[in-house]
Amino acid sequence: MPLNYAKSAMLLVLLTAIFVAMGGFVGGQSGLVVAFVMALVMNGLALWKSDQLVLSMQGAHEVPPGTGNGLHTMVADLAHRAELPMPRVYLMDSPQPNAFATGRSPEKGAVCVSTGLLDMLQPQEVAGVVAHELAHIKNRDTLTMALAATLGGAISMLAQWLQFGMLFGGRNGNNRHGRLATMAAALLAPFAAMIVQMAISRSREYQADRMGAGICGNPLWLASALAKIQQAVRGIPNPAAEENPASAHLFIINPLTGRGMDNLFSTHPDTGNRIAELEKLATEMGITGTGDIEHPRGSAGGSFAPWLNRPSGGSARGIGG
Repeated sequence: MPLNYAKSAMLLVLLTAIFVAMGGFVGGQSGLVVAFVMALVMNGLALWKSDQLVLSMQGAHEVPPGTGNGLHTMVADLAHRAELPMPRVYLMDSPQPNAFATGRSPEKGAVCVSTGLLDMLQPQEVAGVVAHELAHIKNRDTLTMALAATLGGAISMLAQWLQFGMLFGGRNGNNRHGRLATMAAALLAPFAAMIVQMAISRSREYQADRMGAGICGNPLWLASALAKIQQAVRGIPNPAAEENPASAHLFIINPLTGRGMDNLFSTHPDTGNRIAELEKLATEMGITGTGDIEHPRGSAGGSFAPWLNRPSGGSARGIGG
């Protein structure tokens, strides 16, 4: 995927330039040098540790094989269908139903779902969500997404720190240099958000929806999940995401409430449009209900997705424990 690697490199260069420029505004030439050194360290961390940083931001913990048997079985089945290595499986202790994927390559991939997702969705809907996240891993979108979350978040936090310092009369608050630093901070935070939006193209979500539908075998599973998640997100906040708005683009549905600066990080296409595309795809595939599934070639109906053999109408919570 040379194009995605090129986009990741461009993202690194642009975010590094913003961070270094901010250092110059704050500390002059010496600040420029310090910011450049810090940027080199951050770039290394973003490239090699961005997945761990993102998972840590969300308070996610790994689910060892055997403890979340049903969830592991589901992810393993879907990864096999997607022709991917088995990703690590993580769980977020959050009542908001949501999920994301991370990892710099398919070999280092990780899928994270929330406890709220398992509580509110049926197993086939969870499968649609997991398949969407596996599509991001297969497309190698996760590298760019993690870079954007790590570096964009660092820039925004620095901008907020500068503004906070000026508000309470930091040592540069009464001179021209301090005022310029504050002005730069006010401009750079939205600019960083704009770069995140450009780097994480909305078309990637449509591509992952379509590929995910093929992986799980039924576009209506994901369509139903998106509708439920969108409805729930409006009333259930995600404090970890609110504290790190630059990570919002990672999630299958924007987890932010839309207050204040959060709107700057709205990178998701309209959920209704995504559902319409999935319903159109289901028609093309000849699928008319959520009970239908397109099985892999040569597989029997019962050999795939044993986690579907659960009473209808219940949540998927049992597959996580």
